[in-house]
Amino acid sequence: MASRGKKYLEVLKLVDRSRSYLPEEAVRLVKQTARAGFDETVEVHIRTNLDPRHADQQLRGAVVLPHGLGKRVRVLVFTQGDGERVAREAGADYVGLDELVQRVREGWLDFDVAIATMDVMGKVSQLGRILGPRGLMPNPRTGTAVQVDDLARAIRDARKGRVEFRLDRSANLHIPIGKVSFTEQQLLENLAAVIDAVVQARPPGAKGQFIRSVTLCTTMGPGIKLDVPATLALPKAA
Repeated sequence: MASRGKKYLEVLKLVDRSRSYLPEEAVRLVKQTARAGFDETVEVHIRTNLDPRHADQQLRGAVVLPHGLGKRVRVLVFTQGDGERVAREAGADYVGLDELVQRVREGWLDFDVAIATMDVMGKVSQLGRILGPRGLMPNPRTGTAVQVDDLARAIRDARKGRVEFRLDRSANLHIPIGKVSFTEQQLLENLAAVIDAVVQARPPGAKGQFIRSVTLCTTMGPGIKLDVPATLALPKAA
């Protein structure tokens, strides 16, 4: 604790670490703990009972947040032919194939979402070692590897605030749900969408209590433990 800054220690006093907060209380409190000099991101961290070592307990998915992420999303599209026209008309920031593949190979990663049409996935798959660890690899399961007919929708979803999530090695999920500047209602609705998407993506190998804990925090703030049953009920109340 000695390594923590003065601002962090001050806001830590606002959080009762011995209790679990209702989602509405936690969202209100997380806005109060934001003391950085910028519009901090609000994140939800979910601990599961999954074992990532087993194939039937892998968890990966995506969700379009009702109120977005509060930032401009830079979209790259790997495509060719008619797909290039569709992507440009839909507002993609970077469109192409061979040139973009080469730029990424050379270390260029100035984009937030990568989308690819299915006809070029053979070439895009060569970038797996670069894009995969960063969560940027196009994938049909997360709606970022699509047919040309679905390309415009995929780009629109990315612009709206489409967020991918994936289980880490410790069986946890780390998902942004917006900015501190969002209203409490906006953060609650984004949180509800995330919880619903995670529950819907429950893998077949999950046993018992799938979600063990849920914690809310800002980029620089302390964690606020949520009441799990009340949090899981959010999508039904939305």
